Amino acid sequence: MPDNDNYMKTIESRTTHCNRDDLALHDTIYAIGGKWKMRIFKSLCLGNIRFTEIEKSLTGITKRTLSKELKELEINQLITRKAYPDQPSKAEYKLTGYAKTLVPMINEMVRWGTEHRQMIIKRQKSA
Repeated sequence: MPDNDNYMKTIESRTTHCNRDDLALHDTIYAIGGKWKMRIFKSLCLGNIRFTEIEKSLTGITKRTLSKELKELEINQLITRKAYPDQPSKAEYKLTGYAKTLVPMINEMVRWGTEHRQMIIKRQKSA
């Protein structure tokens, strides 16, 4: 029979670790989750820096949604916005150095998504 004190400490340790991981995952999803943020991020990686360029690269996004998502990415220090005093107004968006640490994860997500799509298509064809 296991020692009850050690068993309880093990359970508490696992719970603390799970809670910490859950919080970290929650923070990650908050910063980059949703329908558009990762797609905006990828658009910026491809060199689209003006609002209209980003908008054109994302089929189906509204100006209002793009503006909101860009503001959230800026708040989370994943992009910077540089405004110019031109008329009409002009702004450029760029990934921060901090955001570039996400590039390997995003590339892996693209790879996984490609494989997943191929698996689904293969399964549908064989059904």
